[in-house]
Parts: sequence; C-alpha cells; structure tokens
Amino acid sequence: MNLTIDLLLKRTDDKNLFDIVEKVISGFRVTKGEALYLYEKAELPLLGYLAEVVNRKKNGKKAYFIVNIQINPTNICMYQCDFCAFGVKKSDPKAYEMEMEEIIRRVGYAYGKGAREVHIVGGIPSHWEYERYIEIVKNIKKNFPEIIIKAWTAVEIHHMAQISGKSYYEVLSELKDAGLSALPGGGAEIFSERVRKIIAPYKADAKAYLEIHKTAHTLGIPTNATMLYGHVESIEERIEHLDKLRSLQDETGGFQVFIPLAYWPQDTRLGGERTSSIDDLKTVAISRIYLDNFDHIKAYWVTLGEKLTQIALNYGADDIDGTIEDEKIVHSAGTKASKGHSREFLIKLIKDAGKIPVERDTFYNEVKVYA
Repeated sequence: MNLTIDLLLKRTDDKNLFDIVEKVISGFRVTKGEALYLYEKAELPLLGYLAEVVNRKKNGKKAYFIVNIQINPTNICMYQCDFCAFGVKKSDPKAYEMEMEEIIRRVGYAYGKGAREVHIVGGIPSHWEYERYIEIVKNIKKNFPEIIIKAWTAVEIHHMAQISGKSYYEVLSELKDAGLSALPGGGAEIFSERVRKIIAPYKADAKAYLEIHKTAHTLGIPTNATMLYGHVESIEERIEHLDKLRSLQDETGGFQVFIPLAYWPQDTRLGGERTSSIDDLKTVAISRIYLDNFDHIKAYWVTLGEKLTQIALNYGADDIDGTIEDEKIVHSAGTKASKGHSREFLIKLIKDAGKIPVERDTFYNEVKVYA
C-alpha cells in the first residue's frame, strides 16, 4: 500500500476498511457488502482516491465530452410520476408537441455547429401512434445521414411494444433499420420494487428495463445506464441497483457508460430535499469502484452543476456528457445549471479540473484530444 493510502487511513484502525482498500487497489471486485461498508465508513478523500485509482487504470487523465443536442419532442406524459416535474397532461397549458419540421430544424442547427449526436427522450403521450416514434428517427436520419441517433429510453421502448403488439426485439429492430444507433439510459430510476411503487408505480419495471437493454445488446445496439438517486431509496437499494447493472454487463458487455442522476425535487409532487454534494461525490465514487466492468462513469453536468462536475472528475468520473443545447427535463425540476454549453466551455471546464479534454463520438471513439 502506498504513502497516499497510508496517510488517508492513518486515522482509523478499521481492519475491514484496510482489507477493502487493499482489494480495490489490487484490482479485485468488491461485493455489495463491501461497497456499503465503503459508503458508510470510508471518508470522502479516501473514496475519491480509490475511485481515481480505478478510473486512471481505464482512462488515464482523459475526460470525455461530445458535441450533441438533446431533443425532448413532447412533455405530455400518461404516467405522471411523482418524482418528475417535466411530464404534464395534454390539457395542461404548459403542454407541447414538436412538429417534425421543428425537430429537423433543431437538429439542423446543432449539426451546423458540429453536433455528432442527437439524443431524443421525452414524455409518453397516450395518443401517439407507434409509427410516430419510427418516423422521427427515420426523418432525422434521412436529413442528416452522418449524425448518430441515440433515442428512446427503455420506458418508451416498452410503451411502443405495448401499443404495437410487437416484441422488444421487433421494436428495436425496426428502430435500428430506421437509423437508431444507441439507446440512452433513462427510465431506470431505482430498480427496487419498493421504491418504484412510491415514485413510478405505472412505469416499465426493472425486469422490463433490463430485458430491453439486454435485447438491444443482442442486436448490436450499445446502451447507457442510469440511476436516479436522492429521493426515497436507501443506500443498500442503490448498491443493489448497481449490482443488477454489473450482472447484465458481465453477460452482454453492451453498456457504454453509467450515469448517476441526482434527484431534483423542485415542482415535483414527491418533493424532498436536494442531495448534498458529499452524497453526490460518494455516489459517483462508489459507482466507479463497484462497476468494474463499465469503462466510463459520467458526471452529468446538468444534474450536478458545472462546479461539482469538475470535482467529480477527480472522484472517478471520466465523462461529462455534451453541449446539449436545450435540456428541458431536469430544468423543469429546478436545476440551476445552464441549458447548454459551447465546446470551448466544456474544454475549459475539464482542463480546470486537471484533466485532458477529449472530444468523443457516441461510441467513445476519440475525435480530438485537447492536450
């Protein structure tokens, strides 16, 4: 064990903590119990150091970003989950639905500024037909053949299967044929059935989420994974969530990145308090330590805020997402982060965190290194 670890551990005589630290440093997989012990017993600097040991082995000092745009085609949603401030009923004065022309115009604007990816996620209107989801993907690909389309969460895929009578495999195959190349990770929330009954009782459950991502992987469609934390879940339930993702990744290897999403309570029916920065950093660090088979952990600047994102880049995270342009979902719940950023801003944010900015594509191929 090196001098840094010795100094970080000098205030404790906890043999269990010593053993877990040695295990992480040596590159061995930690158990759920050990992850919980780290969360509860390890001080924040030690957690950060351990997470960075894991991260540096995978990514060195590189930190990734992408020039992209997020499109939220509608905020009308049939589920009305208590944790969400974005989805509204069709009769709500704030309700909107983008016409195809507007979607194409927004993508074209971003594409003209160098966007490589369009990320599509929104509400789930009960009146939308299955074909509409397919046509959005098809039209974007027709107009911008070079842009990568990362679209529709597992919740939306589940809904498409229900309204069309098709299997997950059939839905994903048709989307892939239309031009879809990747799936975002939204809709996971927390896999705990206890928690889902409270925050999202009508949504696709954990079994459906995992099955959809597994099916995407078998079709050669890479996906992201998320976890919404900081509402009514326990730390044990967070770790159980990570464990389910780690198990599926062992099986398929199809996940590209894990994104812990901090819950924002403003204007939600669920309410509550925003998590502390300490909790945010612990969650990022534990995620990096536990998900040893994930290459990337994202510090999503929209939920963490720009300043905490910089710190998270030294607590195991190696990606910050992208330029985004006009994010609506988290902003409806109260985040104070900007709605979008320039390439230059993200480069400076990463450099100021002491990391090397790397512009990437959707699949983490390096476009340009800003050394």
